[in-house]
Amino acid sequence: MDLYAVPLWLRLSLLFLLPLVLLLAKNKIYGPKQKKRLPPGPPTLPIIGNMHQLGELPHKTLSQLSKKYGPIMLLKFGSKTIINISSAEAARQVLKFHDLDCCSRPVSSTAGRLTYNYKDIREIRKICALELFSVARVQSFSFIREEEVASLVNSISQSASSATPVDLSEKMLALITANILCRTAFGKNFRGSGLDNEKLREVGHEAEVMFASFSATEFFPYVGWIIDRLSGPIRRLEKIFRDLDDFLQQTIDLHLSPKKTEQDHEDLIDVLLRIERDQRTNTGAPPFNKDNIKAILFDMFLGGSNTAAVTMLWAMAELARNPRSMKKAQDEVRNVVGNRGNVTESDITHLHYLKMIIKETFRLHPPAAILLPRLTMTDVKIGGYDIGPNSLLQFYPERFVDSSIEYKGQHFELLPFGSGRRGCPGIYMGATTVELSLANLLYCFDWKVPSGMKEEDINMDESTGAGLTHKRIPLNLVPVKVFLVHS
Repeated sequence: MDLYAVPLWLRLSLLFLLPLVLLLAKNKIYGPKQKKRLPPGPPTLPIIGNMHQLGELPHKTLSQLSKKYGPIMLLKFGSKTIINISSAEAARQVLKFHDLDCCSRPVSSTAGRLTYNYKDIREIRKICALELFSVARVQSFSFIREEEVASLVNSISQSASSATPVDLSEKMLALITANILCRTAFGKNFRGSGLDNEKLREVGHEAEVMFASFSATEFFPYVGWIIDRLSGPIRRLEKIFRDLDDFLQQTIDLHLSPKKTEQDHEDLIDVLLRIERDQRTNTGAPPFNKDNIKAILFDMFLGGSNTAAVTMLWAMAELARNPRSMKKAQDEVRNVVGNRGNVTESDITHLHYLKMIIKETFRLHPPAAILLPRLTMTDVKIGGYDIGPNSLLQFYPERFVDSSIEYKGQHFELLPFGSGRRGCPGIYMGATTVELSLANLLYCFDWKVPSGMKEEDINMDESTGAGLTHKRIPLNLVPVKVFLVHS
């Protein structure tokens, strides 16, 4: 979540709340305490701490500050103590040796409401890992990914025939959100069922904006609720929740309807409803209900759709700026696939240079440049510093140099999906989607910048939203058709 873009009006208003904060603050009990060795960090301002330093791109600011204060850095955001982790060794200590002590999450009013108040979160993560995002389950949906990528290629082919630039930003997001994820979650019945696909995207976008917005309650618990109540985020949050709940309930009702047509393949809602029935008949099983199902579906859409789309977009932008790398990747995939007409998931294991491109994209443009914060549950010592309970831990990967490094959580130089108990459970599904989509775009088309532009003119500025590092300016490229995709 991008919780750190603080509006100017709020910064100023907080200064006037100082007397009230002092009156409401808890009395500190002074006594003989062992002095702790705390990490270094920049000076703080009263009330807001270091919030004023972060700006529009917090990950850039944190990177610069860590060069001055070190890879383990202490910050204050309002009443919250933040420990910023920005080196592979420090990340290894947190995510491997102290994973159990640091596996909690800070409470967020927005995340709590939209995930149905974190109901049975441990059981949900277990179900996701074993039932929804296992290698076998992800592979069972390979036909959906291959069909939808083929549809994307055919759509781009229409622009290629007229040499019209294609907005890849929109194409990537539509591929992942409206097509692959919807079919995976809702199955064939989603299309033509009366459910509004645009409504899903609209609610998802509003939820992203809400996640990225500043919540005074989270950083100033004594008076923040007053600011949130007056400025409107609580009302917006409730509206988003109602719209989201209505949409997800409709999808579940369609699957429970006696008129539902049988399909050859279970979608994710079928799986979750089956689990609910099994849990209901097993008296010793943890509770699992419709709210749990909705929370899983929402988390999958918010976390899965944009992450894959953002990664593919940055990869194509970098390749367009580096024609040598583009040609090398195209030569590889065309040599492996030959004249078959399309890339399948079985081809991906042979595309070594493509995998290097994706790793390099993660290094330069991690989709979540600042991973979701963790909350320490007890006193821990990291890098020789004493870290107390209820401190927030963040990691920003700055570089990797060894080509053998993978991005799936076992190497701490590159952690686009996190690691340990709080690593992203959908990593295999996301990585497979990115690899297949990118391979087909490189196999089926040559790509040029629009007329009048040079490769170096492509704008690579970043923007942040919902914790993701987006490309600020849409990417428009001209496709030149090379191979036809056979249906």
